Amino acid sequence: MSDPRIKVGLWVQAALRMGQSDGRYGVVIRKGDFDAGGVLVVLRGHAGLTVLTQIRDASGQPAWLRGTGEIPVEEAAADAYIAKQLKYDSDLWVIEFDAPDYLPPFEAKII
Repeated sequence: MSDPRIKVGLWVQAALRMGQSDGRYGVVIRKGDFDAGGVLVVLRGHAGLTVLTQIRDASGQPAWLRGTGEIPVEEAAADAYIAKQLKYDSDLWVIEFDAPDYLPPFEAKII
């Protein structure tokens, strides 16, 4: 039996509201499947961008991976990573937040 899941479109709306209340303003860059798409989160800081992608940790719990690496990258590198992921999953949502500390406005285990 699988765990109950919230629709991704609702999760995105909630994440954007959390960002707004935390001063980490966000925007939807690309809408994916409202019911079951995946999410890429772009964090924009002073040194560049970091893209988080959804994964499961070793125990099967939701987590986030810094898909573009530990060090922030330039916009072209982030765009290339996003484009590559969209080739694998056309249902992806892409949201972006202002995040000077490169942390999302929602609770997240980052691996």
